[in-house]
Amino acid sequence: MKTWMLAATLYVMPLAAFAGTSSVTLHGTTFSTEFATNDAQREHGLMDRAHMDADHSMLFIFPADAPRAFWMKNTLIPLDILYFDSARKLVAMQLNAQPCKADPCAIYPSGNLPARYVLELNAGTAGRLGLKLGDELTVTGTPDTAR
Repeated sequence: MKTWMLAATLYVMPLAAFAGTSSVTLHGTTFSTEFATNDAQREHGLMDRAHMDADHSMLFIFPADAPRAFWMKNTLIPLDILYFDSARKLVAMQLNAQPCKADPCAIYPSGNLPARYVLELNAGTAGRLGLKLGDELTVTGTPDTAR
């Protein structure tokens, strides 16, 4: 086998190991996750969902670090919104963000802190886990394997 083919096989092999699983882990607790990686997915997020299982989440992935702000327009369930930098360290939290059906809706920012990843969990989950700034997010899987 040529060297470049072997290198390509070794590079792709770990991704295949994640097939069918996409998850995030915080404080030893693992959540199945959906990825939002493009503008349309990030804009829609968890809108119009009446329920999210306790062991589920949505991870928004942005191409670069920047201050972020989310709102709850047409989101039907209260959420904890967690902001992580490019090293996947928790830099800001907006807890118990409430649903909003009509403008004006509250804005939930990361402050002036740059974030590349934003994780949405059911409201109350961050408190139950005892999350603190600086906690690290572990991501398993790739956006291609998201359900």
